[in-house]
Amino acid sequence: MPSNSEVSKWKYKKFLINKKNNFNKKEILQILSPNEIDEAYKTIKNWNNYSPTPLISLNKLNEKLNFNKIYYKDESKRFHLKSFKALGGAYAVEKIIKGNDKKVISTATAGNHGRSVAWGSQKNGLECKIFISEFVSESRAEVMRNFGAEVIRVKGNYEDSLNECINQSNKNNWQIVQDVAWEDYKLVPKLTMAGYSVMMKEISEQIKSEKISHVILQAGVGGMAAAMVAGIARYLDYIPQIIIVEPDSAACVLESIKTGKIEKISIEKESIMGGMSCGEVSLVPWEILRNSVHFCVTVSDDYISDIIKCLANKKFSEKKIIGGECSTPGIASLIGLSNDHEIKKKINLNEGSNVLLFGCEGDADAELYQKLLTQ
Repeated sequence: MPSNSEVSKWKYKKFLINKKNNFNKKEILQILSPNEIDEAYKTIKNWNNYSPTPLISLNKLNEKLNFNKIYYKDESKRFHLKSFKALGGAYAVEKIIKGNDKKVISTATAGNHGRSVAWGSQKNGLECKIFISEFVSESRAEVMRNFGAEVIRVKGNYEDSLNECINQSNKNNWQIVQDVAWEDYKLVPKLTMAGYSVMMKEISEQIKSEKISHVILQAGVGGMAAAMVAGIARYLDYIPQIIIVEPDSAACVLESIKTGKIEKISIEKESIMGGMSCGEVSLVPWEILRNSVHFCVTVSDDYISDIIKCLANKKFSEKKIIGGECSTPGIASLIGLSNDHEIKKKINLNEGSNVLLFGCEGDADAELYQKLLTQ
């Protein structure tokens, strides 16, 4: 467990100010419309066992960092899938099958999205084929099989599994339910994002009269981050500072914001944060993120185990929190930014700040979670 003196030395890797920032609610809600956002909430709130996930105060971490409040949206409690992705893939399956003659659902995944698609397919009595890379753990694959999916392992990385999914789906007339958009494939990713936006609806009601000053959003291909930005545009009457955090080894959003266009990066070493180890931002999220994001920051894998232990052992909050590897970068980046006094001042992080973080998964990869918890 890190001591206070150790935490005070934690660092982020890269930091970027988005010089083209211009948060325009109208433009954002033209990409993901109020109707699409509202329809997702209306549908999902009527699912069996739906309830808002907790918004937890990280009051013990706040004693170290000295803000007003640090909020943590705990998605480990999302249905029985242990991840915010339960909201997206399953919702997209439900919406896309209406009037659709393709009876086999397919997707590529690093884990949590596939779990949601498999669950959605099972709920709707559909066959499901899920493509995973060689880097996805067997324990994640087994969970998807338990939802009735056939899991097909592909040599290479996530991108290789996606390409194989597209090839086989086109050949066999399967319906792809993917959280990544490309030319002529935008409807399903938008439905997935609309599902994710339910989190911001819940948060808008949970914070009551408080105002969020800073929100730190994890980005892989950018779907969750863009959905939260759209949720902010829909549900909040103010604009917090929006910070994107990525693994340093897979900073495709940061690199794209730096040049103003989608940049495909080569991932030389896979991050432990496998769900965020993505080489290219998705088209629909990019349309939202490119002008709405204020800052980008990257972090290493160095602090993942320490953060998982601190969450589990009530070092950051009064409550025990089960946070998986992809729940850690918001905390790592917030601590790193706080330790850089010049940047802290530049982004207006101070004793009046209310910071929102996303604990986007629990022990979704049970094996990896135990390993990180005990190392």
